Amino acid sequence: MNTRIYIIFVFALLTQATFSQQLFVRHNLLGYLPEENKRVIVMSSQSLSEGALIWRRLTDLRAYPADLQPFNGQGWGSWKYYTLDISRLNTAGSYALYKGNTPIDTIHIGPSLYGEAKEASLEFMRQQQCGYNPFIGNYCHTKDGIAFYTDGKDSVAIDARGGWHDAGDQLKYMITATFATAIMLKAYEDFPENWNDGYDELGNPGANDWEDVLDQARWGLDWIIRMHPDPQSLYHQVGDDRDHVGWKWPQDDPADYGWGPNSYRPVYAANGLPQGLGKYKSQATGIANIAGRAAAACAIASRIWWNKDEVVMAALYLDAAAHLYNLGKAKPGYQQGNSYGAPYRYLENTWADDMEWAAAEMYATTRDPSFIEEGKQFARMIGAHCVQRYDTARHYELYPFVNMGHAALFPWVDKKFQDTLSGYYRESLEATLDRAAQSPFGVGHPFIWCSNNVAAALMIQIIEYERMSKDLQFHDLLLRTRDWLLGTNCWGSSMITGVPLDGDFPRDVHTSIYALSKQVVKGGLVDGPVYASIFNQLAGLALNDRDEYAAFQNPFVVYHDDMGDYSTNEPTMDGTATLIYALAYFA
Repeated sequence: MNTRIYIIFVFALLTQATFSQQLFVRHNLLGYLPEENKRVIVMSSQSLSEGALIWRRLTDLRAYPADLQPFNGQGWGSWKYYTLDISRLNTAGSYALYKGNTPIDTIHIGPSLYGEAKEASLEFMRQQQCGYNPFIGNYCHTKDGIAFYTDGKDSVAIDARGGWHDAGDQLKYMITATFATAIMLKAYEDFPENWNDGYDELGNPGANDWEDVLDQARWGLDWIIRMHPDPQSLYHQVGDDRDHVGWKWPQDDPADYGWGPNSYRPVYAANGLPQGLGKYKSQATGIANIAGRAAAACAIASRIWWNKDEVVMAALYLDAAAHLYNLGKAKPGYQQGNSYGAPYRYLENTWADDMEWAAAEMYATTRDPSFIEEGKQFARMIGAHCVQRYDTARHYELYPFVNMGHAALFPWVDKKFQDTLSGYYRESLEATLDRAAQSPFGVGHPFIWCSNNVAAALMIQIIEYERMSKDLQFHDLLLRTRDWLLGTNCWGSSMITGVPLDGDFPRDVHTSIYALSKQVVKGGLVDGPVYASIFNQLAGLALNDRDEYAAFQNPFVVYHDDMGDYSTNEPTMDGTATLIYALAYFA
């Protein structure tokens, strides 16, 4: 039988077979690499006996045993969970899981699965562009904006065009854009091979002799430079929750901040003090978090541009990095996001990790030894304190969700301090691994708001830890976390829009672009599942449609592919950028 026809036959039987037997298979919808450890999860309404399931390779129907390992933990609902270790299936191809003579689902194994997914995430980043947006082929928010909280007189014009719309809304934050820019630059620097060049610097189709990942990073760098117009100034946010006036095209934004619709938006200066023009105030204490991340991004960029013989831009980025680093030293502490009429904002409350990252990247670029000693001081300050250590955290409280500073500093310090740095990573990974033992899916990241962002960051932390220590004890956790994002979860859905196109992925995402165009833009990482306790307390949230995953929700975590659910189904720019690094590793 032709393989393609057989696969269609398998999927035609899938719905009937699974619903009549109440048996569901959860697996990586994109597929598995041949030599890696591979697991599939079976959810059943009744107990399964050993030998109840078998695998068959589609090319020759050769049978392979499916050994069932039951999960005996609690808290994940009434389903009975079984793990199938399929590591022995290491020949590329497609394999069907059978119960008796009935095919239930199909998995894919192959050597080249993740390159296209990595590039798809860059497609989502292009959709998020502000200033010029290639998805709509038009310019938007060209009047950004009017400055507030400056040392001088407020309500003066500043050029804050560019950057990215943060998520489903159209606000812009240096909190997230600095990390997104820096992590894409690190993805290129750490994995320099196999990046496509199919788009120009504006995001329009057409090669320009620059890798597309660098085009996107440059989009972020240009905005960072605009938000840092002179050595003593830094701005951190454009707009606030007055943006939230319903679905809207960015080039015709009806939001009115006092200057009429589709006009000027406030641009908040980073002064390190509590801010807020409305009911709610931030709890800012300094600016070192965003100054440090911006400095790290510019220092990395300086190296990359220098190696591409772009010496003028390399010098500009290094000069900006030095000024930004000094701003961070002068005002230690954290700048938080600002809200106006809603209680939600970015609550970041760490900064030493960002300054450590900046110091390490400054040393890597300049070889000035003073940066090493300062970086070590910042490393000791932050230690193992990161989101992965804890069961919960407030919204973006421990952001970024991976401390890149420890990995960036590692090559430049002595063996004793290297062990200290890798030990910081190991401490939080051990806490995550303990939680993973309580999950039928083998994942242990906390299901706070933007848990998928946390999961992608966890993948990076394990990648960096392995590079530093050569210790592979967390490698299965890396694979299980990747698989969770790609369908090995309660709902059987990938958490990335349009990936894979022939699988279940988030469609009804909480974004204006999708709400108005109904076009799926590939590559966006949605916020992801949250603790049911968080979901049940969120204000202004109501599902638009019947919950297609109702049978798979549980008292512990929930997820909805629904435009009304801004907590689990809103794709984010910075989460997607984080994912790009993780996918580059597997590509």
